[in-house]
Amino acid sequence: MNTQSGEIAVDVKSLAKFYGAHQVLFDVSLSVAAGEKIVICGPSGSGKSTLIRCLNKLEDHQAGTIRMLGTELNEDLANINEIRRDVGMVFQHFNLFPHLTVLENCVLAPMLVRRQDRRTAEEQAMLYLERVRIPQKAGSYPGELSGGQQQRVAIARALCMRPEIMLFDEPTSALDPEMISEVLDVMIELAQDGMTMLCVTHEMGFARKVADRVVFMDKGRIVEEAAPSDFFDNPRHERSKLFLSQILGH
Repeated sequence: MNTQSGEIAVDVKSLAKFYGAHQVLFDVSLSVAAGEKIVICGPSGSGKSTLIRCLNKLEDHQAGTIRMLGTELNEDLANINEIRRDVGMVFQHFNLFPHLTVLENCVLAPMLVRRQDRRTAEEQAMLYLERVRIPQKAGSYPGELSGGQQQRVAIARALCMRPEIMLFDEPTSALDPEMISEVLDVMIELAQDGMTMLCVTHEMGFARKVADRVVFMDKGRIVEEAAPSDFFDNPRHERSKLFLSQILGH
């Protein structure tokens, strides 16, 4: 699946998500063009992480439609696998395999899913480890790395599948403050390279610098979406204003 800039990469229509009788997403619709950078923010419990997990079927939705790179995300396993090949995901807690080295973590999916031979997969992995500025740790195990280093490895691992879309679910929230910038710097470079990105984050400086649009969620709904300058300097909704005053301190 190859999308051209300007084509719709992500198309969500009237999405609803329940946990049993409890509804956590209400009529969520969102369209993202190829190459666009979207930051999704909101208070805890607003549904933002649930939304991003629905986009590669880590969570099932009960109503509405999701199309990723033109393919509808439904119960068809072939569709799910096709989408997961082209959509990278970076989690809050890294999700690296602790018993595998950094390099082994990076080559596993390309060899299993894309059927790359080991040499090709390792050469590619080293390129991406260099890109996230951590090639010297290729032979180390995740437990030997700092949190920031582990998250950069997680980004490299996702990139090794050569995805067209990257999803980030609060990628810096588990990090110590001094490690956050090293991960954000890598994400900023990805954004500058034209990667389609949807990022759930509380890092408002990153949102202001990188996002084409900020999507603000509250209580399972999209309350406001706007360009960063409009969202930060002139939020339209009272709920957005309250959130910004709490997170930015003004």
